[in-house]
Amino acid sequence: MAFGTQDDTDEVMNEINMTPFVDVMLVLLIIFIITVPVMQHAVNIDLPRATNQPENIKPETVRLSVDASGAYFWNAEPVTDEALQTRLLAAASQVPQPELHIRGDKAVRYERVAKAMAAAQRAGVHKIGFITDPN
Repeated sequence: MAFGTQDDTDEVMNEINMTPFVDVMLVLLIIFIITVPVMQHAVNIDLPRATNQPENIKPETVRLSVDASGAYFWNAEPVTDEALQTRLLAAASQVPQPELHIRGDKAVRYERVAKAMAAAQRAGVHKIGFITDPN
């Protein structure tokens, strides 16, 4: 009768069915992927409030011009060679130190511009620039 079929179903399974375990692991993985961004990793702290105003102290700019005859002009005011040295020393001692912009006439001898640069270097002026006119 049905005795032969009963022996087939009584076999012992030697392997574990992994499909339910994989399904459970995938569901747990999806749950963790969804919940991790929601969790906060920081401690809530009530920080003190403070205001900070940046200092916008711009150093002044000194314009040293040398005309075609070799005369010096400190911010459009004529100065002698001796007065130039004293003004450069005074400018070097200011905090913040002003920038020195040298404007030399194209007809002036380079020697006069070089003397002004050397005097500025001896006085301790660190920021020296040249002003030119574009073509």
